[in-house]
Amino acid sequence: MAEPNGTFSIEAHASSDGYSWKYRKYPAAGMPRGAVVFVHGIQSHAGWYESSCTQLAQAGYDVCLLDRRGAGMNAEERGDAPNFRRLLDDVAEFLTALPRTVPRGHAARRLPVFLGGISWGGKLAVALERRHPGLVDGLMLLCPGIFAKVRPPFWDRLSIFFTRLFRPRKKYPIPLSDPELFTASPDWQQFLRDDPLRLHQATARLLMESVRLDGYLRFAAKYVHVPVLLLLAGDDRIVRNEKTLAYVDRFATPDKTVIEYPGAHHTLEFEPDPNVFIGDMRAWLDRHAGVAGP
Repeated sequence: MAEPNGTFSIEAHASSDGYSWKYRKYPAAGMPRGAVVFVHGIQSHAGWYESSCTQLAQAGYDVCLLDRRGAGMNAEERGDAPNFRRLLDDVAEFLTALPRTVPRGHAARRLPVFLGGISWGGKLAVALERRHPGLVDGLMLLCPGIFAKVRPPFWDRLSIFFTRLFRPRKKYPIPLSDPELFTASPDWQQFLRDDPLRLHQATARLLMESVRLDGYLRFAAKYVHVPVLLLLAGDDRIVRNEKTLAYVDRFATPDKTVIEYPGAHHTLEFEPDPNVFIGDMRAWLDRHAGVAGP
């Protein structure tokens, strides 16, 4: 567990419906080459990804990792969200508000913006291309949870379905309580057990919205026209890699880069040498940082 030795600030963003949610901002070292915005998984939060955010910032990218409403540092309506479209709108409003130019002599240079979807956040990243196209110049999908291996037991799913109609804010366990699903590292497993911000429960409403988002994604592949980087863990116990590969292959963009890490577990940040996948992200960003238009 290496110390990232980076600097960040905790900022707040107010969505159009009045909800104020927090995020971590890692400023670029020197003149920024681009901006990278990450959305995290169903249980995680910005505090899981300090090393990758720090290194990308040191490589010249303004990095923001958003804590989803009801998750991470956001205590209000914890474990809940009105619907998946509101979550997509949260990300879209943040992206729309980002500065898009930086000084360049007497002129200005357009700043390319990339969206990274981690685990469950990968569902939001892809769906955003359907609901709010044109906001980003590329997608990075890190073990995206589009096709999950782990689901609630059958009777819980049945209860969630009916409870959504009458008690939408009743909470159920998120079926990812075992830290070994995320990492083989004993140190990182203990980190997960001790993490006070890790989300262990979600409302029936949010869990049903996740299912509805799956349906929305069935028709989203044809809307993805931007370059895509897909990173997969070879020993992922949460995500179905084969189905994910087949789905990404349907994206409209011809610019698709796929890297799989044999023996790696779901959270690449927690691997013995995370510098490998961080270096791959940086190399991909460096290649695509100049593709944005004037």
